[in-house]
Amino acid sequence: MPVKILMTWDLLPGREQDYFEFVVRDFIPGMQEIGLQPSDAWYTYYGDHPQIMAGAVVNSMDEMDRLINSQDWLDLTQQLMEYVQDFDYKIVPARGGFQL
Repeated sequence: MPVKILMTWDLLPGREQDYFEFVVRDFIPGMQEIGLQPSDAWYTYYGDHPQIMAGAVVNSMDEMDRLINSQDWLDLTQQLMEYVQDFDYKIVPARGGFQL
């Protein structure tokens, strides 16, 4: 059964341009390289919610466990921390459309 990682974070003030360059140049290609298939990304413009929510899908929970426990994933998320705060994620069964 396909599963999805739902990630949320807030941008560090003053790092917005560097963040967007990192996401396009390194984060998304890095996710794809380790086997996560980006599925969606959302930006919260107004309200008391994380600024960014992003999702990626894999074919099984076993595959997700292997990926999120890999050194490549740890390195990638550590790089992300240079641009964001309050990073969090959860794993859910994948289904179509927006998921929280």
